[in-house]
Amino acid sequence: MKKLLLLTLLGVTLTACANSQKLPPVAQNANDTAPFPTAQAGFTRYAIHLPTIANENNAKVEVIIGKEMNVDCNLHNLGGVVKQEELKGWGYSYYVVERTVGNISTLMACPEGSSKNRFVTINHNLGLFNYNSSMPLVFYVPNDLQVKYRVWQPNTKIMQASVE
Repeated sequence: MKKLLLLTLLGVTLTACANSQKLPPVAQNANDTAPFPTAQAGFTRYAIHLPTIANENNAKVEVIIGKEMNVDCNLHNLGGVVKQEELKGWGYSYYVVERTVGNISTLMACPEGSSKNRFVTINHNLGLFNYNSSMPLVFYVPNDLQVKYRVWQPNTKIMQASVE
């Protein structure tokens, strides 16, 4: 008798699950998925929410941190340290740009009027991130820097975006 009652209850539960509607994905704040800390004074928090795509295991995300600068024809980079931190109790990572060091460049002689506005980046050693549409990539950067990213997939166009 107990087995019959249990089987009936299990059948009703499975039928209810099979008929439930799938809700469309909702844009989320970084704190909706995990309680990431607020940005300290002088810093901005960037949360990269990636859209769901087919074959997420085949995609990688390149994160680019830098700022617009008026530079000459030399190669320019910003020096800086990007540190990976762990969200305590959750096991998720977020990244903090601890400091930046001026403009590092080559010293070639440039022709007059060769200055242009370009996005000058920090060379960091974070590499490519695995694509994960269910969890944001969170960065804390000084207010004068921006975070941009590129999605790399085999045999497709590159998706570029900046985070706001």
